[in-house]
Amino acid sequence: MRTNATGRVLTDPRGASFRFDAGAVSLDFAHTGGEGRYAVFETLHEPAHLAAWLAQPPLDAVLTVPVTPADLAEAKALRQAIWEAAQARAAGRPLPAEAVATINRVAAAAPLAPALGPDGRTVSWAAPVHTAQALSTLAREMIELLAGPLAERFRVCAGDNCPLVFVDSSRPNARRWCAMERCGNRHKLRAMRARRA
Repeated sequence: MRTNATGRVLTDPRGASFRFDAGAVSLDFAHTGGEGRYAVFETLHEPAHLAAWLAQPPLDAVLTVPVTPADLAEAKALRQAIWEAAQARAAGRPLPAEAVATINRVAAAAPLAPALGPDGRTVSWAAPVHTAQALSTLAREMIELLAGPLAERFRVCAGDNCPLVFVDSSRPNARRWCAMERCGNRHKLRAMRARRA
C-alpha cells in the first residue's frame, strides 16, 4: 500500500494549509486529528468524514457499507494508537502496550481484498467494502512499518513545537522537516536572520 501517492493537505487552526507526506497511509491517517491539545485539528467529526477520508487516494476504499458511529470510534482509537506508537518509535522509547494491543486487534480483522477488473489491468477493492477492512489494512501497514526495514526511520519534525511524525524513506535518511515549505523554511529564515544580526 505504501506508494508515492501518500500525503495530504493539512490545515492548522489558523487556516494555514500545507502538504504533508508522512511516508505511509497509516501515518497520514494518524494526522487527521487527535486527543487533548490535538483536538483542534480534528477532521473526522462524523462517520461521513471517515468514509470520505478512506475513499481518497492512495487507499481509494469506497465503502459499500455505511460507516457507523461505532466504526468512527474504532477508527479514532486506531488513529491514537498509531500516533502513540509512531511518537514512541521516533523518540526511541518502547511502544506503549495499549497502542500495540489496539493495532493488533484492528489488524486481526480481514483486510481489504484486491479485485482485478474485467480488462485485466485495473484493480479495485472486492465488495462488500467495510470500514473494518480499511482500518485493518491501515493497522497492518503500521505493523509492517514498526517491524520492517523502515522501523528505525521514524522521525518527528525538527521544527520548533512541531509534533508531526513521519517515516524517512529518503535514500540518504536525512529528512528533518514535516514539509520544507513549512518548518524547513521557518528554520532557514531564522538562521538567515541570526547570521545578519
